[in-house]
Amino acid sequence: MGIQIVQSKKRFELKDTFRYNFDKNQLYEAYNFLNTIKECSNSPLIELKNMSNFLGLNKLFVKDENRRCILKSFKILGATYAISKYICEKLNLNIEKITFNDLKSKEIKKQLGDITFTTCSDGNHGRAVAWACNQLGYKSVIYLNKGTDLARADAIKDLGGKAIITALNYDDTVRYANKTAKENGWIIIQDTSWEGYKEIPIWIMRGYSKMAQECISVLESDNTLPTHIFVQAGVGAMAGGVTAFLSNYFNENNMPLITVIEPTNAACYFESCSANDGHIHKITGDLESIMAGLACGEPIKEGWEVLKNYASHFIKCDDEIAIQGMKILKIPLQGDESITSGESGAVSMGLIYNIMLNSEYKYIKELLNLDSKSNILIFSTEGDTAPLKYRKLIWEV
Repeated sequence: MGIQIVQSKKRFELKDTFRYNFDKNQLYEAYNFLNTIKECSNSPLIELKNMSNFLGLNKLFVKDENRRCILKSFKILGATYAISKYICEKLNLNIEKITFNDLKSKEIKKQLGDITFTTCSDGNHGRAVAWACNQLGYKSVIYLNKGTDLARADAIKDLGGKAIITALNYDDTVRYANKTAKENGWIIIQDTSWEGYKEIPIWIMRGYSKMAQECISVLESDNTLPTHIFVQAGVGAMAGGVTAFLSNYFNENNMPLITVIEPTNAACYFESCSANDGHIHKITGDLESIMAGLACGEPIKEGWEVLKNYASHFIKCDDEIAIQGMKILKIPLQGDESITSGESGAVSMGLIYNIMLNSEYKYIKELLNLDSKSNILIFSTEGDTAPLKYRKLIWEV
């Protein structure tokens, strides 16, 4: 099992970016709107007390997105908020005075007319777009990159969406979805950006920030704020959204160490940080990894701008780390709660386990200053959204 780390040259230079895209009022707006939706209500924050003792840590908290409604993923937060925000902007409605149920009205549907929303996804984001469209009465077409588990495609169809698996990798499927949207007059709801397309991805990132707001609310009331936060990245919209909120909440002096994790074969943030020139560096090829939600080769620009300034380290690791994390969370130490975490959700747990106990990675433990005083927060971003694949990895690998 391989783990590599690179230290960031944190800059703290994002005043304009935060003022225009991620100031606290914009993030609270997303948080408050999503709180009008029962399916977006808070997922649990679980403390693994026995595991933290076993690893030599002070506290270990896991945000369990498996219990984020029937979708078993945080993705519902970004897609639902972005689609709702789009409708409000289109009809000149103030989203601060609107609920999700208001948007289901026949009057609003009549004003907006027939709309088809589309996206590229490895499964979870597409399912979230299909769910929101199903709730609001609109069509959805979801393009899935090659290798997508059929169970994730079927879950999209069950929600009324059209699911099409391409022969392309994730990044090329994004381009194909965008081309098709332009040809058909559809609205693309994508959690990555490109020239002329950044407003909707920023809305998605604001939706994702709700996870961090939920965590800090709990930890603040317990007077146990994190010293270390591990967050995984695909295109980086989730990692960027979470870090955007944390950067508003903390100041430079008490900011937790934020470490970004990626698969070895799709480590575009790792490579961008390693280049140390402040620019995005893309990864090409098949981007093969069991961590399907993280197998992306092109960072979202807005996520990179946040993370290059506020993340302290970037790590890339092999698939075996994620599998180990899945097993540790599912079959915990006696007294700790069992957590069902999918391939992309469990990588942080496997990583921390190896850093703390494997002598090969003692240097990473020391670099991150992980010890008995450390309070760690990780995000289990998905449950068993591909059940047969999950069972195979837990039982057979």
